[in-house]
Amino acid sequence: QVQLVESGGGLVQAGDSLRLSCVASGRALSRYAMGWFRQAPGKEREFVAAISWSGTGRYYAESAKGRFTISRDNDRNTVYLQMNNLKPEDTAAYYCAADPRRPAEAMTTANVYWGQGTQVTVSS
Repeated sequence: QVQLVESGGGLVQAGDSLRLSCVASGRALSRYAMGWFRQAPGKEREFVAAISWSGTGRYYAESAKGRFTISRDNDRNTVYLQMNNLKPEDTAAYYCAADPRRPAEAMTTANVYWGQGTQVTVSS
């Protein structure tokens, strides 16, 4: 069993930056693909970014490309999402996910461990 705890969300203005963190406990993350998803009110949870266990493979939703960067520190059991040039449409609850079976490029919302989420609100 893996426990994930996100932090770093907040209320910012359009154009600002935030860095989300996800700390894992229970098991080492070093062999898990990790990802970030988000869910806005009334919408489905959607993929944002994923990173392979080694950190060499990084994958992004189109909406995140060029603005967001996912990274990981396996020694600290932590995954990060650096978000730059935030837009009001980025407003959502952001969730960290750990996938023990699939590679990062195949991550979906199914059969993953979830954190409790951290809220990001971007005002215009």
